[in-house]
This record gives sequence, structure tokens and C-alpha cells, in this order.
Amino acid sequence: MTVDTSFTGAAVEPAAVPGTTAVVIDVIRATSTIMEALANGARAVYPVASTEEAVQLAASLGRDDSLLCGERKGVMIEGFDLGNSPREYAPEVVAEKQLVMTTTNGTRAFVAVQGADRVVAASFLNISAVVEAVKDADRLLVVCAGKEDRFSMDDAVCAGMIIRRVIEARGGGEVMNDAGRAAVLLAAGREITVEFLASTAAGAALLEVELGDDLPFVAELDRHDRVPVMEDRVIRLPRR
Repeated sequence: MTVDTSFTGAAVEPAAVPGTTAVVIDVIRATSTIMEALANGARAVYPVASTEEAVQLAASLGRDDSLLCGERKGVMIEGFDLGNSPREYAPEVVAEKQLVMTTTNGTRAFVAVQGADRVVAASFLNISAVVEAVKDADRLLVVCAGKEDRFSMDDAVCAGMIIRRVIEARGGGEVMNDAGRAAVLLAAGREITVEFLASTAAGAALLEVELGDDLPFVAELDRHDRVPVMEDRVIRLPRR
């Protein structure tokens, strides 16, 4: 197995994407929110890069059964139905809805890896299920969404935990780039707590906009045993 890791979506080389299984991580908060939304009955999530594209796509899908979702600088975009807090995505809100989502970091990372053979959404909420789903891949591309095209500790630690568990499940034999090795070292012995997430740049930014109540939610390990998969720029939960 080869494991290539990127600490931001912007750093992904397009030529390196085909033939890989891509794991997209945006702990705070897009992949956590996508997991929660789909687990609570949303039909699909459409990740897009811009607000304009989101508005156009939601209109084409039909606003009766679609929701505009997303944030800029952590705050819900004006005129949208939902922000990027997983606590907003309750069953009574999202069940049977199509969600068109644009976020500062996470949805751009999905766009960056759309040419991969397989794309999955990972967070602490479904980390064990993700490891099980990708451990047999020949080429793994782990993409941290980062924070505004910069390194993000929360995503890197999640990446390191996934890589370490995959290596353990396979019994070694992997070839990693330096970013992957660094992520594994950062994750070693790390306990995922609200305090740890609050100490990161992304966590601190949430506290600044008074959304710190999201941190206990996104810190929960294995809340779900499912893995969202993106095909043709649409993220869904595969049928059991």
C-alpha cells in the first residue's frame, strides 16, 4: 500500500488523484456534519466550492426537497437554510432532503479529489468504520481540508489515527510520504477531547463565533458505523 497525505485540499496534485481511494477529513466541521446529516436521513449531500454554485444547484434540484447549507468564517451564509453545525442536522430537519453544501474548507477538498476511484468522508464520528472501509486499498490518498489553505491540527491528528490503524490492520508494508509520517507522529498517544479541539486554530475560531457547543459533538469517537461515499460529486451512504 502507498499512503499519500495532504495537509490541505489546495495542496492536492490533480495528477496524483486518479487510481486512489481518497479519504477527506474536515473534523471541524464539514465531514462531521455530512456524516450526521446522512445518518439522520438526508438523501444526499452535494458538495460545491462556491456560494453561487450552491444557489444554482439547489434551484435546479428543486427547493421543495433541497436545503442550502454552508458557512463562511464559521457562520451560516446569509439566505441559506442551515449552517455547518452538525447539531442543526436533526432528523426532523434533513430526513429525505437533498443538501447542497458549501464550506470554507471541507467541500473544496471533496472537489479536489473528485477524480479518485473512491472518495469517502472521515471524521472522529466514524473513524473505525472508515479504517475498515479503506484498509484494503492499494493507493490511499488522505486529504485534510485544513483551515483556509493552511495546516489544521485537528484534521492532521484524525488522519494520523486513520493511517496508524490501517497500517496495524494490514501488518505493515506501507510506503508513506513525509506528511503521512508526521500525521502518525502527531496522533501518537493523543486523546481526543474537547480541550484538545478547543486548542486548535479551527476550534478557537468556533469559540470566537460562539459555536463552541459543536466541539463535544465532533470529538465523539465512533458515534456512527457508516461511511459516506462520494460518486459523481454526490455524497451518499451506501445501502447496507
